[in-house]
Amino acid sequence: MKEVKESIKKPKAPKQDLLAKAFHWINIVSLLIMTSSGLRIYNANPVFGGREGMHLSGTFLLGDGLADGRVWHFAAMWIYAINLLIYGLYIFITKRWKNRFATSKDFKAVQASANEKRKIFAGHKIVYTVIIPILLLAIVSGVVMYKPAQLHWLANLFGSWQVLRTVHFLTIPIVLGFTFVHSLLALKFGGIRLVKSMFV
Repeated sequence: MKEVKESIKKPKAPKQDLLAKAFHWINIVSLLIMTSSGLRIYNANPVFGGREGMHLSGTFLLGDGLADGRVWHFAAMWIYAINLLIYGLYIFITKRWKNRFATSKDFKAVQASANEKRKIFAGHKIVYTVIIPILLLAIVSGVVMYKPAQLHWLANLFGSWQVLRTVHFLTIPIVLGFTFVHSLLALKFGGIRLVKSMFV
C-alpha cells in the first residue's frame, strides 16, 4: 500500500535560483508600471491621429497627468533595463545562454520533430531569441525620447520624431505578447508547477 501511495505522489516542483525568481518579479512589476504610465503619456499626445487621436480610459493609467506619468515611466525604465542587464550577465556567466537561445537545430525541431516536448522547448528558445532585439529597440527608443538633445545623432537614425514614437509604442504589444507566449509555453512544457516555481 505504501508503495502504491509513493508511486502516485506528484513530482517535486523544479527549483529555481533566487536570482531568476527576483528577475521575473522585478520584470513583471516594472513592465506593468511602464505600460500603465506609458499609456498616460500617450493620452497627452496620442501617437496616432495627433492630439485629437484615440484616447484611452484613465482607470488603469498611472500618474496624474503627463509630467507625473513621465516620472513613473522613466523610473521604471531604469529598473527594467538594469534588471535585464544583470540577468543577461547572469545567463552569460553561468552559461545558461546555451539552453536559452535558438540554434538551427531548434528551427528544424519545430518543423519536423515528432517529440512534442522537444518542439515546445525549441519554440520557446526561438521566442526567447527573437525578443532580444525587440527589448533593445524598446529601451534604446525610450532613452532617445528621454534625452533627445543629447542623443540627437541616434534620434536621426529613426528619420523623424513621429517614427521614433511609433516604433517605441509598437514595442509595447510585442513585449506584452512575448510575456504571454513565454508563460504559455512554460505552462505547456512543465505545467503549472514550472510557472509557479519562477515566483514562489
